[in-house]
Amino acid sequence: MNATPNRADEPDEEPTRRLLDAAVDALGGSRRDGQVAMAEAVSRALKDSRHLAVQAGTGTGKSLAYLVPAVRHAQETDTTVVVSTATLALQRQLVHRDLPRLVDALAPHLERRPTFAIQKGRSNYVCRQRLNAPEAPEGELFDAAELSSLERQVQKVRSWAADTETGDRDDLPAGVSPRAWAQVSVSSRECVGQKRCPFGEECFAELAREKARRADIVVTNHALLAIDAMSGANILPEHDAVIVDEAHELDGRVTSVATQDLTVAALKLAAGRAGRINEKTGGLEEAIDDLDGLLGIAPAGRWTEADDDATKILTGLRDELAKLTTRASRAPEGEAENNPERAAERSTLTNHLQELRDGVVRVLDALGHEGEGPAADVVWFSRDRGAPALSVAPLSVAGLMASGLFAENTVVLTSATLAVGGNFDAMAAAWGLKAGTWDALDVGTPFNPARSGILYVATSLPEPRRGDMPEETIEEIRRLILAAGGRTLGLFSSKRAAQEAAERLRPRLPMDVLLQGEDSISSLVEAFAKQENTCLFGTLTLWQGVDVPGRSLSQVIIDKIPFPRPDEPLLKARQEAADAKGRSGFMEVAATHAALLLAQGAGRLIRSVSDRGVVSILDRRLVTKRYGGFLRASLPPFWATTDRDTVLGALGRLVAAPRTPAGR
Repeated sequence: MNATPNRADEPDEEPTRRLLDAAVDALGGSRRDGQVAMAEAVSRALKDSRHLAVQAGTGTGKSLAYLVPAVRHAQETDTTVVVSTATLALQRQLVHRDLPRLVDALAPHLERRPTFAIQKGRSNYVCRQRLNAPEAPEGELFDAAELSSLERQVQKVRSWAADTETGDRDDLPAGVSPRAWAQVSVSSRECVGQKRCPFGEECFAELAREKARRADIVVTNHALLAIDAMSGANILPEHDAVIVDEAHELDGRVTSVATQDLTVAALKLAAGRAGRINEKTGGLEEAIDDLDGLLGIAPAGRWTEADDDATKILTGLRDELAKLTTRASRAPEGEAENNPERAAERSTLTNHLQELRDGVVRVLDALGHEGEGPAADVVWFSRDRGAPALSVAPLSVAGLMASGLFAENTVVLTSATLAVGGNFDAMAAAWGLKAGTWDALDVGTPFNPARSGILYVATSLPEPRRGDMPEETIEEIRRLILAAGGRTLGLFSSKRAAQEAAERLRPRLPMDVLLQGEDSISSLVEAFAKQENTCLFGTLTLWQGVDVPGRSLSQVIIDKIPFPRPDEPLLKARQEAADAKGRSGFMEVAATHAALLLAQGAGRLIRSVSDRGVVSILDRRLVTKRYGGFLRASLPPFWATTDRDTVLGALGRLVAAPRTPAGR
């Protein structure tokens, strides 16, 4: 691990400490040593232009710890600081709760009142040009009943758009489906540009960008941050500092941005749009039919090469897309002035066709038919929910982040889980940070995990296997839940496992078992928090998205170590690439992936000073395998045991214990 920043009492940090004290006092909080240490470190990093990774456990108050020095830096240097999050929940918390309160607290202590704004991707704002387009929703993709429903929802958006000041989808009343929203919004590729759009001066996305340009702090998401850093499109305001919260998800979100999916539906949509502006599409339609036939018989999984037929089909599709792109881009003379709606539609089509062609070129390149040298991309075919898709993604995004994000900015990265296996090296490698260019700091947590929690590893159970859950495991879960009086969050490695456990345990338990998928996540978590003896079972969303302090959550059960699926194409390719370079692909990819999820899951337990409980992991490999120590080092330092009776007794005492006020 890189050296921890110097904790000396430097004069330059006095203003940051004073501002933090003022904010904490105004918000009715109390001093937290970890929060102070983090604020000082962030202040130094911004001043010295040096990257910083900070692990800040639950209860640290990390939002204030980075927002206070960020506001100070923005005002002293007259620049914007970008704050990026992975989830909408944290983005909303910052914009609607933390920043408004912080601005009020700091305003009396600064020369001017701090300002902030939120900036999202263009598709999050309603597009006036799409709203006023003459055509109906993309009718060929829907049956009559769906089309009628879509038209009603689009009309609802039109009524809302006439009054809204933001055009932000988050401000839209309920009742508009993602499909309907897609009819009234555009991606950055589809947008014709402010200057060419007849509604450019009223564009909601552009108005949000203009507001962001004037702000001290701009809150955005990892996806938009990645697009801005890697495309050179200057989507975000000019800035020299970025703070990445929920940084454990950064490389995954960057990978998603850099992934392209090629589908028959998207190609047919492009052909239909071309037909509406009187472009000949016969050649493209034949190429689409050929691809449809190829994908209809293709096996799911990774593609490392293409046979002659597949190569012919893909190159033919590439060429037809290129020809149609060229033809569509040649607008008739005077079209922009005489028919601006048609000109806008032509521009959208051209961008869409170019994006599709780029995807085909990447696929051919990765399969060795274009470009030179080893492929930088991985290609795979899938049938998610019956929709065939040919996907292409970077083998690694470390280089993209190193050159796009870290080379241009001072970056502070923070999360409750960054020290994988006891150090920050795995995360730094994933981000593309080189040794000597960054500092690391673990400020811990104001809670005491060793006194508040128990880690129980059920070594008496058989090793997890594919297929049905063993009866011994079901019985172990039943005993643990009964001992805890319910109050259990069950985190499972798959949707199937969560459903099976719920179905087999419901007849054997006297308390309710809520199951992810049977209601919205927010409703399930709310019911779980209110009903003290209830259980909640689920998968990935619950591993990272549940915050239930108090007696309603006294136990987290994890069915098995959350290794990625062995047939997951991209992670498998990354693992093989590490092995080929003489490193341990299993430890570098699979074990690191599992360690991050385990740490996130275990972190659901202790959410306040008064919380007590048990994390029960029903996978003996955490103790018996060599990699177990690496995984355990990523978990909070709970008191550990493999003795079932000890744990059952501890849970029983928790149930019998008198209530204590929950405190953050």
